Amino acid sequence: MKILKTLTLRGPNYWSIRYHKLIVMRLDLEDLDERYSNQIPGFYEGLNDVLPSLVEHYCSPGYRGGFLERVREGTLMGHIIEHVALELQELAGMRVGFGRTRETAERGVYNVVFEYMDERAGRYAGRAAVRLCQSIVDTGTYPRVELEQDLQDLRELWSNASLGPSTETIITEADERKIPWIQLSARAMLQLGYGVHQKRIQATLSDYSSILAVELACDKEGTKTILRDAGIPVPQGTVIQYFDELEEAIEDVGGYPIVIKPLDGNHGRGITIDINSWEEAQEAYDLASNAAKTRSVIIERYYRGSDHRILVVNGEVVAVAERVPAHVTGDGRSTISELIDITNEDPRRGDGHDNVLTRITLDKTAIDVLKRQGYDLDSVLPEGERVFLRATANLSTGGIAIDRTDEIHPENIWLAKRVVKNIGLDIAGIDVVTSDISKPLRETDGVVVEVNAAPGFRMHAAPSVGLPRNVGGAVLDMLFPPGTPSRIPIISITGTNGKTTTTRLIAHIFRQTGKVIGYTTTDGIYIGDYLVEKGDTTGPQSAQVILRDPTVEVAVLETARGGILRAGLAFDSCDVGVVLNVAADHLGIGDIDTIEQLTSLKSVVAEATSPNGYVVLNADDERVAGMAERVKGKIAYFSMNPENPVLQDHLRRGRLVAVYENGYLSILEGSLTFRIEEAKNVPITMGGMAPFMIANALAACLAAFAQGVDVELIRQGLRTFNLSAEKTPGRMNLFDLGQYHVLLDYAHNPASYEALGGFVKNWQGDRVGVIGGPGDRRDEDLIQLGRLSAQMFDYMIVKEDYDRRGRNSGEVADLIIKGILQENPEAQYDRILDEQEAITTGFEKVKDGGLVVILPESVGAAMKRIEAEQAKQG
Repeated sequence: MKILKTLTLRGPNYWSIRYHKLIVMRLDLEDLDERYSNQIPGFYEGLNDVLPSLVEHYCSPGYRGGFLERVREGTLMGHIIEHVALELQELAGMRVGFGRTRETAERGVYNVVFEYMDERAGRYAGRAAVRLCQSIVDTGTYPRVELEQDLQDLRELWSNASLGPSTETIITEADERKIPWIQLSARAMLQLGYGVHQKRIQATLSDYSSILAVELACDKEGTKTILRDAGIPVPQGTVIQYFDELEEAIEDVGGYPIVIKPLDGNHGRGITIDINSWEEAQEAYDLASNAAKTRSVIIERYYRGSDHRILVVNGEVVAVAERVPAHVTGDGRSTISELIDITNEDPRRGDGHDNVLTRITLDKTAIDVLKRQGYDLDSVLPEGERVFLRATANLSTGGIAIDRTDEIHPENIWLAKRVVKNIGLDIAGIDVVTSDISKPLRETDGVVVEVNAAPGFRMHAAPSVGLPRNVGGAVLDMLFPPGTPSRIPIISITGTNGKTTTTRLIAHIFRQTGKVIGYTTTDGIYIGDYLVEKGDTTGPQSAQVILRDPTVEVAVLETARGGILRAGLAFDSCDVGVVLNVAADHLGIGDIDTIEQLTSLKSVVAEATSPNGYVVLNADDERVAGMAERVKGKIAYFSMNPENPVLQDHLRRGRLVAVYENGYLSILEGSLTFRIEEAKNVPITMGGMAPFMIANALAACLAAFAQGVDVELIRQGLRTFNLSAEKTPGRMNLFDLGQYHVLLDYAHNPASYEALGGFVKNWQGDRVGVIGGPGDRRDEDLIQLGRLSAQMFDYMIVKEDYDRRGRNSGEVADLIIKGILQENPEAQYDRILDEQEAITTGFEKVKDGGLVVILPESVGAAMKRIEAEQAKQG
């Protein structure tokens, strides 16, 4: 077996609208083609032995063990690899389940599609599944050591990709609220929302986190000074930088017991508490000094009591947890070392922040803490006796959290709010030492020990004991208060022909509203009046540029087939999905071999439209109109024919349509009719002579109207949008050369030739075509280009693209000529393969008052040639 290609999808896609994270692996089964699993000796037994957990895969029978039953009875290897790739991820801790396998037009080649949670892990799982199955085919098994290595690698990939428990609480809540989010490429930042409504977070720092407040919180002594001046109880302490100052500092804070910690430490590193002797103080000083970036060390009086964390978000106390340091409890039989092992067997414990709890690590710090309590690792604790393994209560060192949110005294809530106001943080974790959080600190000799910026949420979202608190929801309430939008309107346009012109026209209409419009086309990415990036930018990466931009208020996105196939859509849903038409083009590329498959591909945009949004469909295209059965959004049709039965039925139901009637572009909804503009006054229709441009304009009007744009602004947009070479290069650009006109257009498939013919046939005069076609089209498509050309032109010059896309020189031209002669054996034509020479011949052949139509490979080169001819004529 051989993996030919692997694609990573990240949004609604050809395979699924619901499942956005999919791997598509193009797999050549080679000698296993048409060999079913029951025909491979020992394969079922080997697979069942290596991955017995596959019994949990139901598959099409719909019951436990259904997949293995299919393997026993006989199924193809592509289907098996799909399930193995899913199961490997499951065993590594990633919850996935969706998959499907489809044969391609190429014999023995399959598209194996399966869900992933992390991209790298998903691709790895696909490769590992192929290795595993091939090994079972060849040897009857897959070595256990290799399987364990695969699973270890997958776990590491998943761990490295994890957003962290605090970020996960926010993202989980964002998903619940349908707030879109994007991982940014720097500093582990995430964007919540799109465009102008976006907010950014980094762990639990947010857009609203003041740099002054964060810096102050990181300065522990400065924080204490500010709070002390505000009358808030804080530990008595001082800062030293040299060991020689230690003895005097201990006297300054009132003597033992004391706490020694680094000035700029975190996660409990370098902290020693309850120090009661000079020897302990010396050792603690060295530990803190080594952990401090500045080597500055805090000496504080030690306050007895439990460590509590009060979480304040947007000025409100949202959660309180008591933190208990890592510890074990005796059973009267086991040593402390054995008790640690037993404790770490708790399935809730993992490495780092992977799980709800963290495994207890045995190190010098733990041994020293035990020693100070009079124990070592071989000590056997009496039943019920508790011994600590850390001096601090951080969860990252194995501590536990007990929820105390409902117990905190109102005065302590008031005090916590004052603390945060004085420091200036939007999200803060206040560390408090008190014997009883249900009593005011002044009654328990309690103190505020620290104020933390970017506090961890794990102890509140998943406490060891007590109720979990929705702290992520509190953050989102702050960033997006009720009624605050997180999304910008997204209008997505697809179809075989007319996408770029329609996209630009929609963007132009929306600009009449005064908003900043971001749009993508085959010509480039634009924001407002400016070009961001030149090139074919119709894929999801280009769309993400628009959605990430904090100035964009409306996104208008041309959405081409290639981007959907390669990576899916850039968004989870759009507000308006526009499908202009579906015609044979690019068939045979990317495993889209039939017009039905192309229709399914284009319908992704329609199906990804929000239930509250509108799907704008071409009622004159049977395939496009049929998409209505598959969409969740509201339907709006456009048509060039007022009597179109689909349109009429929709109107009878009182629904939204746009139609070309009595020479006008009109929008109708129920009994209401809005005549937008007479077609001859709309520049892109070229005086009403280009029917396909009228259809594009109808779609644009309907998209804008459905999104609430005023009719007068739509009219204004139609009147002021021109098909200039600057705005829409290669899209019906008409040049007046005095004695004749030249039309430049990027028509390259039969449907676009037919649309172009609607204008050319209306030209009153000689018609000359400089024609060609891309080499990667089917023979029948190129022959059809010839037939259509013979129907619209009096004289044709057949040329070829410089990039022949795998064809021999002259092959494309010969197929087009074959079509010309099939249509009209007496047709007049020249065969001039060089594009520039062919254009020159077209200028020479046209008669006065005639029209030369150039269908170029390079729009820019053709435009320069036209400009040179203009200069010569003028």
